Amino acid sequence: MTERAAVKAALKTQAVETPSWAYGNSGTRFKVFAQQGVPRTPQEKLDDAAKVHEFTGVAPTVALHIPWDEVDDYAALARHAEDRGLRLGAINSNTFQDDDYRLGSVCHPDAAVRRKAVDHLLECVDIMDATGSKDLKLWFADGTNYPGQDDIRARQDRLAEALAEVYGRLGDDQRMLLEYKLFEPAFYTTDVPDWGTAYAHCLKLGPKARVVVDTGHHAPGTNIEFIVATLLREGKLGGFDFNSRFYADDDLMVGAADPFQLFRIMYEVVRGGGLSGDVAFMLDQCHNVESKIPAIVRSVMNVQEATAKALLVDGDALAAAQREGDVLGANAVLMDAFSTDVRPLLREVREEMGLDPDPMAAYARSGWAEKIVAERVGGEQAGWGA
Repeated sequence: MTERAAVKAALKTQAVETPSWAYGNSGTRFKVFAQQGVPRTPQEKLDDAAKVHEFTGVAPTVALHIPWDEVDDYAALARHAEDRGLRLGAINSNTFQDDDYRLGSVCHPDAAVRRKAVDHLLECVDIMDATGSKDLKLWFADGTNYPGQDDIRARQDRLAEALAEVYGRLGDDQRMLLEYKLFEPAFYTTDVPDWGTAYAHCLKLGPKARVVVDTGHHAPGTNIEFIVATLLREGKLGGFDFNSRFYADDDLMVGAADPFQLFRIMYEVVRGGGLSGDVAFMLDQCHNVESKIPAIVRSVMNVQEATAKALLVDGDALAAAQREGDVLGANAVLMDAFSTDVRPLLREVREEMGLDPDPMAAYARSGWAEKIVAERVGGEQAGWGA
C-alpha cells in the first residue's frame, strides 16, 4: 500500500462522535439565541445527526446527555438511531443543574446529596446497558468559592469513593471517562481541575477508567499535545471533547481559533497510535450564533483536515532531523505537513466512499434545513437545560 493509500484508508476509518446537545438551542450562560427548526425531542436530534453522518460519512455515533435526552424507552431510542444508520455513543451525566448541588455533588459535604449524585451516575450506567453505549462520561462542577469553605482533602476522598462505586458497576466492555476543567463554576478550588488529578483517580480505579481531554479546559498557553502524548504513553487517554477557545471554555467550532494546535494534537494522536486504538473523538460544542447542523458538519471536516495533515508528516525525515539535532529541519517537517492543502485528498476520500466531495454544499442542497423549519413548529425545543 502506498503512503497516499494508507493515509486515505486511515481517514476512511476515522469516526467523530457528535453531541446531541449541539443540535438543540444552546449557548452561553448569558443568552441562548433560539433558532427555527431545532429538535424538540431526542429522536429529532438523532434525525439531524443522521444528516451529518450522511454527508460526512464519519460521524456514526451520537453522545447523549441525561436528563436532557431522557426518554421512557432507551432501547427504542437506540433502535431509532440504528434505523438512521447511527449508534448511541457516550452517556453524559449531569450533576450540576439541581439546586441540591449548590455546594457540590459527589464531593458535597452532605452524604444524602452525595448519594443522590451517585444514584444518578448509576442510572446512567443502566442507560448504557439499554442503549449498548460503551462510555460513561463524567464531568463534575464540584468545587469551592472561598478558602476554608470545605476540606480540600476530604472532598478528594469523597470523589474517590463515588468513582469507585460507579466503576464497580461497569460491565466488562464499558468504560468510565473522567473529564477535568481548570475552573468554572468553582472559583477557589475545582475538585477535578487538571489532567493530573483525573489521571490519579483513573490510575487508582483501574483499566476501565480513562481521562477525557476537553481542548477548551486549559489555561492559556497550556501545551495540550504534551498532555495527549503523556496520556497515550500511559494508556490512559480515553477520548477528546473537541472544541475551540479564545479565552476560556468557549465551546466554539473545533479548529476555529487555532488550527495549528489541532494539527499538533492530532499528530501526537497519530504518533501514539491513538487513531487506530480506542480513543473516542467527540465534539463538545454549543452553536449559539451560527446554524447548527452546518457548524457540526464543518467541525467534523476540521477534524478530518487536521488528521490528514498529521498523517502526512514524514516520520522518517522527522526522526532523522531529531537525531541530528537539526532544530529547524525538524520543525520544517511538521510545518510542511501543516501547510499542505489536504482538501483535494479529502474530496477523493469522500468520492471513494460514495459521498459528495463537498459535504457543506451537499447539505445546503439537500433541503433538510428548510424541511425542519417548516415541520418543527410548536412544542418545547430541546436545548440547553431542557
